Amino acid sequence: MKKSYILSPSLIRTTGACTMLFLILLLSACSKKRNHTIQSPDDIRGAVIGVQLGTTGDVEASKFEGDKAGTLIERYTKTADAIQALTQGKIDCVIDDEQPSLAFVSQNNNIKILPQKFHKENFAFCFAKDNEELRNKVNYAIDKLRKNGIIDSIENLHIHKNITRAYQKKNIKRNNGTLVIATNATYKPYEYYDNGNIVGIDIDIMQAICDILGMNMDIEDMNFDAVITSVQTGKADIGASGITVTPDRKKNILFSHPYTSCNLVVTVRQGVIKTQHTSLVQKFKDNFITEHRYRYLLEGLGNTLIITVFAILISLVLGTLIAIVRTAHDSNGNYLLLNLLCKFYLTIIRGTPTMVQLLIIYYVVFAAADISKVFVAIVAFGLNSSAYLAEVVRSGISSIDKGQMEAGRSLGLSYAQTMRLVILPQAFKNVLPAIGNELITLLKETSISGYIGLVDLTKGSDIIRSITYDAIMPLTFVALIYLTIVMGLSAGVSHLEKKLNKHER
Repeated sequence: MKKSYILSPSLIRTTGACTMLFLILLLSACSKKRNHTIQSPDDIRGAVIGVQLGTTGDVEASKFEGDKAGTLIERYTKTADAIQALTQGKIDCVIDDEQPSLAFVSQNNNIKILPQKFHKENFAFCFAKDNEELRNKVNYAIDKLRKNGIIDSIENLHIHKNITRAYQKKNIKRNNGTLVIATNATYKPYEYYDNGNIVGIDIDIMQAICDILGMNMDIEDMNFDAVITSVQTGKADIGASGITVTPDRKKNILFSHPYTSCNLVVTVRQGVIKTQHTSLVQKFKDNFITEHRYRYLLEGLGNTLIITVFAILISLVLGTLIAIVRTAHDSNGNYLLLNLLCKFYLTIIRGTPTMVQLLIIYYVVFAAADISKVFVAIVAFGLNSSAYLAEVVRSGISSIDKGQMEAGRSLGLSYAQTMRLVILPQAFKNVLPAIGNELITLLKETSISGYIGLVDLTKGSDIIRSITYDAIMPLTFVALIYLTIVMGLSAGVSHLEKKLNKHER
């Protein structure tokens, strides 16, 4: 007689974890460090070049992409990530603006800036195509600030004196509304975080412009590639993020007069790749204690939990209604039109990425509405999750013997009463593990909320990384926070499942 073996869930998880660890070690052992020598910008052909997506560095580097030398472009959402890849030997160089590159070099002794300049560019603020009136007002203010020497003073104090606030907001009446500024606060000294506030050259200049125009200023931090989109869709009035005027961009947006110029430079490794040894205590202090940087994680955690809780409530209610409609149609042919609408909804939601849905809801559906980003995220994730929960609940309803419905109807209960009092309680108990799994998935999917400028848990770690240029500590803590929440949710679902199963004994 052959022996039968039962694999416990814990054994399966342990085996899976060991397999993943083995693959990581194998990939690490097989990977090779980049060793393309670059002594001047003329040597970048054939190299792997790191750039921030959508910047002028990306545009200029793209001219070499796919050439005979085999030049490759690695595009990152943040220059800090490209610098991290450079220090680890994954790419050969990074092309970026000079001042942010100097800030990166000051934090890392293993990289240097080539003395030869790669390209020169002008920075300007951007506006929607139909907002020429505001563009003209800002141009008037820029010309006045340039004539008075204020812009030059702001630049000198930031660049040469390392002053975070080089312009003092004036105490004046502001009766002309509020300017919403879209920026990407990872670009020192132009826009970056300091003591929980977004500061920098662009921010000071915009404050000076608001003083001239008699307006308040509201700053929205988001990914760089979302800045222009926010301006185009009316979510922001002005884009101020070290944006370069290019022919392609001029086709889609308006630009102000240039307010400063900047050189593009090439950053490379110098010498052998070395690992800088800093104590865990010092890293913890730099990432979380200094300037109370833990607040970014706390804010992000709060938003993540709020979005998850309310989104799951929406998905439970909407998903259950969809499941009931589809089940009723399958059993007796009722609700033909509603069933078609539900099937169309499920096809669209399950057939498109969550991030695309989030962007469409924010930039298209709520384009003209001044509405909370947390609310937008709740709606987006709730609608997305409901499509999956609908099928989970429908499978639970289908698992209940048809005699249960017949018994309920024979006792004088209506179809709705039988479904609510008899079928659904049993169905939810059967699919409780699947519902718990969807809740966990929803929690982790909220990490893309940063694409609409919302500070969630992952975005909080991104802010810290943009300040400290350290990836390991913030990401590790975020992973641990997610893991802790998931373990708590799993334990709660398991406890509830055991409690419900007691009644069957």
